[in-house]
Amino acid sequence: MPTTTVRVVVVGGSIGGLACAHALLKAGFEVTVLERASHIASAGAGLGLDRHACDILRSFGLAQQLEENSLPMDIEIHEAVVNGRRQEVFRDDHYNHRSTHWSDIHNMLMEPLPEGLLLLGHTVTGFEQLGGSKRVRVTAVVNATKEQKSYECDVMVAADGSMSDTRAKLVPGASRRYSGYCAWRGVLSAAEDLSPAEQETVSRVRAAYPGLGHTLYFELAQQTHAVLYELPRQRLNWLWYVNQPEPKLTGHSVTVRADEAAIHRMHQNAEQTWTPELAQLMRETSAPFVNAIFDREPLSQFVWGRAVLVGEAAHPTTPHGLRSTNMAIADAGELERCFTAHKDDLDAALAEFNKARVSETAKEVLYSRYLGQLKQGLLPGLDDIDWTKAPEAVRQELGSNRLAAFDLAAYGPGSSDQL
Repeated sequence: MPTTTVRVVVVGGSIGGLACAHALLKAGFEVTVLERASHIASAGAGLGLDRHACDILRSFGLAQQLEENSLPMDIEIHEAVVNGRRQEVFRDDHYNHRSTHWSDIHNMLMEPLPEGLLLLGHTVTGFEQLGGSKRVRVTAVVNATKEQKSYECDVMVAADGSMSDTRAKLVPGASRRYSGYCAWRGVLSAAEDLSPAEQETVSRVRAAYPGLGHTLYFELAQQTHAVLYELPRQRLNWLWYVNQPEPKLTGHSVTVRADEAAIHRMHQNAEQTWTPELAQLMRETSAPFVNAIFDREPLSQFVWGRAVLVGEAAHPTTPHGLRSTNMAIADAGELERCFTAHKDDLDAALAEFNKARVSETAKEVLYSRYLGQLKQGLLPGLDDIDWTKAPEAVRQELGSNRLAAFDLAAYGPGSSDQL
């Protein structure tokens, strides 16, 4: 390890940024995390953690917290839904994920951090790599007082999300790609908070989907699909992907607040599309919201001097295959590995990180894009597929276990354009 203390500024205090903070502390560095939000709301929705991400979290000393705040998802099932009836079309009994909620994992990462490491209400306004030295100056404004602050560091880790201002400065002119669809999302509250109508809904859903608690369900209909799984504390998490024009968004958010008319239309359409139980779950969930689904074209580098992009800032992806959070945590684990392997050479560590993560995450971004387009009927020749009659080879493409074998070139001439 260098004789002087290595200082790192992490821009962004979401899951990816806090995971990087843990990784950098393990590597022996001094860490400061700057987060624009003035307080952490109990927000977000469900997510799934793969085995590698879970191993990294355990390596941070969070094994007990992970066990308490997640459930096993050992099975992945895809079912075609026709006239309210389900037919299994793909099953993987070795899925090996864990389900959890964004807020639970964020709190799990935040609570053990040293006091003063995470600075809330600090909006980063810029950065520069100082000429003649291998250091970075990060500037920020304190939201509450408008005070300008400056932080010099040896490495800046940008984990500032899919609308990353850091990425915009490093890769000017690049735009995000709208997927062609949005996702309705909702979580039915914990059992003790349920009304009689909600309790009846949960009973019906559990009877119809007996694997809840250890199974990830994908429901497939014509040019659309839905997702259902259980979260800790008996919460039921669902998503419904709907093809539609790109919505109008403001600021950095990709979330659209739905009005009562939109929610009512969603409920009506659900009754025509899904099983009665899933439609009832959607109807009884309070405050469902809409996420616009975007990604970006993969970058050829994540490192510029002593500035490095991680998480959604580096490789924003669609949510299929449950890659986004897992990729961000994997970035954190890889940073720790590289800095530990090159204790006296930060530049060599960053170069190794860049080499290890660029190609792997590009594959994951394009694979997730492909999965979404396949399930939403957006691939030429598969736009009107009847999943009950789909060839076995096409059904096998639904499985998240296909990531390792995914080859973009295998989908024929022009496939990279359609993806």
